[in-house]
Amino acid sequence: MLAVGIIGGAGYTGAELLRLLALHDQVEVKVVTSRDYAGIPISQVYSHLAGYYEQSFVSPEENLFDELDLVFFATPHAVSMNLVPALLEKDIKVIDLSADFRLQDNELWKKWYGDVHASPELLSEAVYGLPELNRDDLLGARLVACPGCYPTAVLLGFAPLLAEDLVDFSNLIVSAASGVSGAGRKASLSNNFSEIGENFKSYGVAGHRHLPEIEQALGKIVGQETKVIFVPHLLPMVRGIHATLFATLKRNTSCLQSIFEQFYEVEKFIEILPKGTYPQTRNVRGSNKVQISIERPDGGSTVVIMVVEDNLVKGASGQAIQCMNIVFGFPEDMGLEILGLNP
Repeated sequence: MLAVGIIGGAGYTGAELLRLLALHDQVEVKVVTSRDYAGIPISQVYSHLAGYYEQSFVSPEENLFDELDLVFFATPHAVSMNLVPALLEKDIKVIDLSADFRLQDNELWKKWYGDVHASPELLSEAVYGLPELNRDDLLGARLVACPGCYPTAVLLGFAPLLAEDLVDFSNLIVSAASGVSGAGRKASLSNNFSEIGENFKSYGVAGHRHLPEIEQALGKIVGQETKVIFVPHLLPMVRGIHATLFATLKRNTSCLQSIFEQFYEVEKFIEILPKGTYPQTRNVRGSNKVQISIERPDGGSTVVIMVVEDNLVKGASGQAIQCMNIVFGFPEDMGLEILGLNP
């Protein structure tokens, strides 16, 4: 049985880790930390977990983790980078849901996150935790940096085309929309219901922190620098991401559908929809599934790829558990065999 801890367990991604790990046959959650809720039972903060967790949240004292096999970080950025080295020295593996180890360039991280990285020596070691693209690297990894929710959808949508060198990777366009849970559980005016309800808006158009992560990962596929225009939007709903991707074909082809089907034919969590069928966020809500559809409007040179995911599951906690399963040699779908909610 794997002994697991969660640092930052009171936020939405922490709660999703708890919900999903409660269904995992090979995991026992030993420690769940929260500074704000220390001493309060988990089931009191999240009553839907009553009967599954009897323990209370605790303050994140270092010695609490000594007997663990794995620690998840479900924290804001600039937290895990200070704590990870001590855990690795104790042979405790880490899966980080924050942005601290996603970017391999220390200066790039400083530019986008405004801090000097506390553990730059680990940036090159961290494995980018997108299993469908980096499965072999995840085997036995001791530090996994889980992708952001937007990058997960974007990378899975573009990867088959870039792997076949079918599109111009210097001019990739993304228009993506996320439910408000992607902003986290902390209250703010901009996330107030009366500000979000019956509203649809873009944000971060001049530069979003997920952009360098997207370009870094796409660049690894093609072996060269890529350029992406990324426009995120906020949806008046709780969960879900819908990403619409645009790319220009380098050459004429009539087999786009089969390219995607073959690229993902062995992937349990990726569903390529039949031609003419488009994905909907409600079909994947609560699940670790991703739905993808491809179109070539009017038979022209522009390819349109539509991708949906649950931002808290495949975009965060579900993907983290998928990575954990690979790292420790469990069946990849263990604890994640959950169907989407429709309606």
